[in-house]
Amino acid sequence: MSLSTEVMAKMKDAMRAKDTVALEALRAVKSAILLAQTENGAKEELTEDAEIKLLQKLVKQRKDSATLYTEQGRTDLAEPEIAQAEIISQFLPEQMSEEELKAALTKLISETGASSIKDMGKLMGIASQQFAGKADGKAISVVIKQLLS
Repeated sequence: MSLSTEVMAKMKDAMRAKDTVALEALRAVKSAILLAQTENGAKEELTEDAEIKLLQKLVKQRKDSATLYTEQGRTDLAEPEIAQAEIISQFLPEQMSEEELKAALTKLISETGASSIKDMGKLMGIASQQFAGKADGKAISVVIKQLLS
């Protein structure tokens, strides 16, 4: 089932349940999908990689907004953002744990022969492609810095 079909089904469920937070998050996903499809010119389906990047972007936006609201003492605005991020995250693949990420990056470092922090750019490029959708870029960066220092 494609992402847009899955989102539409969840939207119908949210409407029936009168879940406004879920409905708002799902509408944002649907809107982002439609925008991405029309950017390409034709009404073609998005690739799975493009869908994952789109969802990650939406989750990151909500988490950043929640952080800003929390810093400003506006928990009333932060809570819906966090709830929406969790709803959107349901469509993402299972995230790697820190231990799994560390093990995979250790293997990648030995394969590439990286030895210092100077090799971080090369490693980030490879790791970002390999773990797309499975790990956050920030988490990958932190673990690589730990392993190379």
